[in-house]
Formats: sequence, structure tokens, C-alpha cells
Amino acid sequence: MFRKATIALLILGLAGCAKPTERGQQYLDGEFNQILNRVETVESDKSRDYSQFQAQAEKVIERSPRMASKYQSLYHQIQLWVAQGGDPKELANYGIQIAQMGGGDSQGNVMFTGYFSPVIELRHTPDETYRYPVYAMPECPSRCPSRSEIYAGALAGQELELGYSASMLDVFMMEVQGSGFVHYEDNDELQYFAYSGKNGHRYVSIGRILIERGEVPKEKMSLKAIADWVSRQDEETARELLEQNPSYVFFKPKDNLDVIGSAGIPLLAHASVAADRDYLPMGSVLLAEVPQLDEEGNWNGKHVLKLLLALDTGGAVKKNHLDLYHGMGNQAGIDAGHYKHFGRVWKLGLQDTATEQPWQTN
Repeated sequence: MFRKATIALLILGLAGCAKPTERGQQYLDGEFNQILNRVETVESDKSRDYSQFQAQAEKVIERSPRMASKYQSLYHQIQLWVAQGGDPKELANYGIQIAQMGGGDSQGNVMFTGYFSPVIELRHTPDETYRYPVYAMPECPSRCPSRSEIYAGALAGQELELGYSASMLDVFMMEVQGSGFVHYEDNDELQYFAYSGKNGHRYVSIGRILIERGEVPKEKMSLKAIADWVSRQDEETARELLEQNPSYVFFKPKDNLDVIGSAGIPLLAHASVAADRDYLPMGSVLLAEVPQLDEEGNWNGKHVLKLLLALDTGGAVKKNHLDLYHGMGNQAGIDAGHYKHFGRVWKLGLQDTATEQPWQTN
């Protein structure tokens, strides 16, 4: 799923303070010079949960012969390692090579943000409540209209409306995710809207705008904070904020309800991430200490060691930054919206295969 931007662009990342730990930062492995750094072993005392890896790996093998030819041997060897206990110190005994990500601070702290698949309510025809359209991709003779021009009716009369929402913000947030599920309230139909294209205008973070205007403190910024702020405003004020982002995303309905990443593989919640394909090609296996959050969105002091697959990309996901897919629905959205925390990450490869020397970039 190509997402114009992730929640990472709505929130801010690593602050410039001395060795912070409040978002799960760890300082265990010294300094790193590269984004991917060769290491001989993984030292981790975190609890382990590899339960979702096999199902996500099977999706890759089933859907992509090209990726299967590259990764199947690695996936198989990792499953053998898991079956024997999954001790990270034993990886080398299975021919598995390791590259640790250096992190945004060059001390191993890799930022995790989150994204999800929204479910928004639509109707096929507008009324006084359901009056905010979701658009299919227009044919633009030159540049497509900006967000403010679209809000002003630039696409009206072209029969591009896929449905109408009762919430301008819901449509905007589905654009940020780049896809989502819609429930047609008038006939009880559930459908998946995939990314179809964008208008070509630059993306501007409304979260950053709210911080700069003093409306939301930087440390409190999240998807929920944006929604709460919008809920307190009249329509004109909310619209003015959204229009600060001239970028606009268009959708196309899909019969299949699978959430598809940009690698063309169905995504499973908490088993896949969006990543920078220049360093983590689609299908890459990551061993990661994933930060755990409490109900208020704060780091609860724990990490869980997981196996993740890089199966998606995003405009904001560059270098030492991973975007963890959280699944579908409101709770997934709340959880993903809080996610801006740190964990250690290792890219895995298998000796004498196409994935060997995982510290090498494309």
C-alpha cells in the first residue's frame, strides 16, 4: 500500500536531549557508523514472541514467486531456529548473518511509528450529514487541483465520488494512511479502498502546524490529539487547518478485503513494517525489540523481541525508521497514533543465498 505519508509526519520524532529513555531508547551497543552494521551476535534479554512470523512469511511465498525465490531459504531457516527455541545468540548456528541498524542517534535506537487501516462510514449519496466526498483518481490535463481547490468543488460534476462521509477528518486520515476500509451505512457493505494516486502537491504535516501555532504541545502530539483538537472547532476552522496540507490522495475500490502493502503482499497486524527499501528491500526479515505502550500511549518499560517482515513503504519512512502496521479499526488507529518510540533492530540474512551479507545495501 503506497501511503502518501504515515502518522510519522503528523508527529515529531527524536528530541534533541541527552540520552533520553522515556520512549524506550536503549544505549547498549556503542556507536554505529552506518545504517546497517555487521555484528556477530544479538544480545537480547527481552521476552520473545515470534508467533506471527510464519503466517506473514507464508503470505509472501504464496503471493510472490519472485520474492519466494529470494527469501524462501531464509524464511525456512528462521522457522527452524524458532522451533528450537529462538535464542538470538544461536542465529549463527543456523547460517544466519546479522546487521544491526544504527538508529537515528547512531546508538542503535531505531524509531518505530505506527499506521493502520481506518474504517470509515460512508453513504452512496450525500445528505445534510454525509456530505464530504471520497474521490477516485481524476484525469488531470496538467497538475491536479490542490486540497483547498478540491474542497472548493474543483472535482464536482466529474462523477468521481466513491461515497460521502460525515467527517472531513475521517477522509483526511484515510488519505494519510493511503488506504482503508469503508462501511456503506445505507446498504451495510464493507469495502476496501486502495491507494489510486495523488494530486502531486507537497505534503505538509498538520500536526507540525498545530505545534507551531501553540495549539498542541509537542510532547502531547498524536493522532488522537489532532482528532480531539478538530472536534472542538467549527467546520471553517477545521477546514482551514486541513487545507494547510495541499496534498490529496485518491482511492479505488477493491473486491478483496486484504490490506495490501506496496510489495503486493497482504499485511498482518504487528507482523509487517513499512521500511526504506534502499536499506531493507521488500521481504527483508527483521529481528526487533519492539517497544510496548500502555493505554495512555506511554512506553511501559518493556520491549518484546519479534520477527517482522518489511512489506510496505511510505514517504516518511526513511533510513532508521520503521512504521509498524497495527491492523484495522478504531483501536488500531489509537494505538498507531501514539506510536513514536524506539527499539533495537537487526536485519537477518542467510549465508550462501541471495540474502547473505545483510549489512550490504542495494
